[in-house]
Amino acid sequence: MKLNRLAQVAIATAATAGLAVGLLSPANAAPKTTVQIVQSNALTGLNPSVSAMNLTFNTDVDYLEQVGFTYYNNKATLVDNTAFGTYKIVSKKPFKVQYTVNKGRVWSDGTPINGIDLLLTHITANGAYSQIAGLGDPSDSDVTPAFDSLGYGGLYEQHVVGLPILSPDKMSVTVEYGTQVPDWRLLAPGVFPVHALMMMAEGKTKLGTVAENNAARERFYKAFDTYNTASLKKMGAIWSKNYNINVVNASTNPLLLVGNGPFMIKSAVANGAVTMVRNPKYNSGPKVKSLQRVVFKVIGDGTAAAQALKNGEVDIYAGQPTADAVAQLKAMAPAVKVIGGDQAVYEHLDLRVGPAYGTTEPYNGPFAGDSQKAKDLRTAFLLAYPRDEIMAKVIKPINATSQLMNSLMVFNSEPSYKDIIAKSGVSKFTAGTQAARTASALALVKKHFPSAAAGSGSVKIKLLYGQPSNARRVAQAALAKAEWAKAGFDVDVTPTSGWSAFLEDPKYDASFFAWVKSAAFQSGNVGTYETKANYQGYSNPVIDKIYKELGATPFTAAQIADRFAKVDAELIKDAVTLPVFQHPSANGVNAKLQGVAPSPFSPNLVWNLWDWSFTN
Repeated sequence: MKLNRLAQVAIATAATAGLAVGLLSPANAAPKTTVQIVQSNALTGLNPSVSAMNLTFNTDVDYLEQVGFTYYNNKATLVDNTAFGTYKIVSKKPFKVQYTVNKGRVWSDGTPINGIDLLLTHITANGAYSQIAGLGDPSDSDVTPAFDSLGYGGLYEQHVVGLPILSPDKMSVTVEYGTQVPDWRLLAPGVFPVHALMMMAEGKTKLGTVAENNAARERFYKAFDTYNTASLKKMGAIWSKNYNINVVNASTNPLLLVGNGPFMIKSAVANGAVTMVRNPKYNSGPKVKSLQRVVFKVIGDGTAAAQALKNGEVDIYAGQPTADAVAQLKAMAPAVKVIGGDQAVYEHLDLRVGPAYGTTEPYNGPFAGDSQKAKDLRTAFLLAYPRDEIMAKVIKPINATSQLMNSLMVFNSEPSYKDIIAKSGVSKFTAGTQAARTASALALVKKHFPSAAAGSGSVKIKLLYGQPSNARRVAQAALAKAEWAKAGFDVDVTPTSGWSAFLEDPKYDASFFAWVKSAAFQSGNVGTYETKANYQGYSNPVIDKIYKELGATPFTAAQIADRFAKVDAELIKDAVTLPVFQHPSANGVNAKLQGVAPSPFSPNLVWNLWDWSFTN
């Protein structure tokens, strides 16, 4: 749906059962075709392009359901998916790109795919279209548009000119951009089963025939082309709300599950397992080698997840690893191989400044606004955040080479990192010892709460960070709570099930979560702090201007680094966020499972699931 997007007895029983099967199985038994993967977070929705649904696991599932023009491999190289279609520049002045779907590609319900299936991107990523069609102004923070999309305000909206043009054979759309945008390959429209969307908007709850589906797609196109407000609003409600489900069973509307990817959702249990099966109609991407079924199991505790791998209950442990879990994994060799390293995922602490963009409920907490008091309290909270202790006790036992991150724009291994942190002012949060920084934090709190002291709980804070089963986040929160208390803060660190749906909720003053790079845009991470994109209610015209510049004009590496340093400096000055670490990766993999090659980008693990296979 993307825009582009144990008890000892039980253990003994499992081990005994495994031995019995092994003794009874013939030596030439066929390799298995079901892979079971651990996830630390549960599914919250089927459409990660909807606001508050852009969770890593949601994206992984969506990636397997929908495939488009490109994908990234494990070398962070953008690969053209020529099995699905092609694209080419057809004019440089004005700059136009034509995107063509290969003939014969089909949806999982057998409906042929064509260029009309590319047009939903224009609705969900172009604020001008939304306004003209009477769907709401996405730039109006007081109103949620009919399509509650994360795509508005991005590079596509900033540079697209007019409507995409459908070719006479309806297999291509041509998009005109106002400039030769540096990342034009990444702006290829996503593919979406618009016939299913239209049918659901019309009240249908069953799959249609190919003829019925083709007719429904034509009705979508007519609504799109004529800016039919009533019809588009109905589809917007379906797109924005109906896909936000975490349970899939026999009563689920099958139209919600139509895709063109290699796998389809068969079932999903709330806060539990998600089972996907082969799409028999799949022909939109690389050929699937042998897998027939994928089961994602939610086990938030890394130690329990590693034990499940040892027991043969799962084939890949790829959740958030803990130190105990990594030790367990290494002890399982040679039956288990450990694939480690760093992911293109960075943990950070964000502070709320105001109501999230596009929401109406006000935020009146202690960090609200730009007053000196708000800035002092935000600065104090960040100063007392024990990042070094978190690194030493939670992260380094997993990956001893991990380093504290001090830039939100680049990773420590990137060439411009040292220069950027030297210019950004982040030294405010790194100088001296943690005890000294916490003392400075308390002094700032005392300016506004004179009776504040260690343990006084003078400033009440509610933290959002994850669900109860996420052991690593629970550990981080416990360490932070203890240090914040020394600076006069009383922080509620109660975990939250389905936490990602609350990232815009103003009852939370702060949040731990991670951004995952999904592409190598010239603008890098800048867009995540742009006014329309962040969840904090934070707006900074300097950052917005830099984001637009980076999206419109090719720059040299030095020019890009200079702009990244300025963005970091603004974030530090306003005391709205701090990075902590690049997520360590410790994937425990069944030694019989071949083809697993984690990518630094999202989806980190399943990007090439079509290549996976088991040996005997």
